[in-house]
Amino acid sequence: MSLTRRQVTLAAMAAAPLALAATGTAHAGSAHRPRTLFIAGDSTAAQKHADAAPETGWGMALPFFLHKDRPVSNHAVNGRSSKSFVDEGRLDVILAAIRPGDFLLIQFAHNDEKVGDDTRYTEPWTTYQDYLRMYIDGARARGAWPVLATPVERRRFDAAGNARPSHGEYPAAMRALAEQEGVPLLDLQALSLALWQQLGVEETKKYFNWTATEQDNTHFNPPGAIAMARLVARELLRTRVLAPHDVHRLDEVIPESWITWPEAAA
Repeated sequence: MSLTRRQVTLAAMAAAPLALAATGTAHAGSAHRPRTLFIAGDSTAAQKHADAAPETGWGMALPFFLHKDRPVSNHAVNGRSSKSFVDEGRLDVILAAIRPGDFLLIQFAHNDEKVGDDTRYTEPWTTYQDYLRMYIDGARARGAWPVLATPVERRRFDAAGNARPSHGEYPAAMRALAEQEGVPLLDLQALSLALWQQLGVEETKKYFNWTATEQDNTHFNPPGAIAMARLVARELLRTRVLAPHDVHRLDEVIPESWITWPEAAA
């Protein structure tokens, strides 16, 4: 796929923060109470625990870029697809808690792609879109704002050193659905692919969960999660889901030490 100048520029900003002029207004305007951003997604966004460190979901780093009156409620879970998240009742949990003026950010595809797994697989142009509509309709029915996010890209390069897409038709299907439904779209797939291209084969290893015992080209470490969260925050601002006063630190270096991994519940 070809990348626009905007995508390449935003991707570079995620790796090396630069000043960014912010414009736009929030959909629902100012509110006197905190308006929560709920995340429905998979392992690339999920909260990780101490036994998984240094693996880090981008949802763990997103609060660093949002003001305290825009809290994050991260419901993303390892291994889930748009289908299995619904079938396990996880969307119901979000919809029971979400309130008017809140946001529901939806990122799936990594596990929807698992052909042969009846509990998770969805077809891009039919069942994938059908399940995503459940999230959109559920949020809207409760006065909340749905936001679609294409899946972040894996670390994959060809022999010539070009970053290659790995999600097939799923990003295109989500883009089409966002247009059909009039839902804001954060194109994380295109932006992350541009970032990996800009960084190159070796440098990208510093953003993924590469350790002495593991070479993981799907999940992030703290620098990767911070870079992806920065892209999310910039996109929330660009699409006017959030207003300039909702975000901060977009041009600042975020210390890796800010990432913490709590102990898993017994």
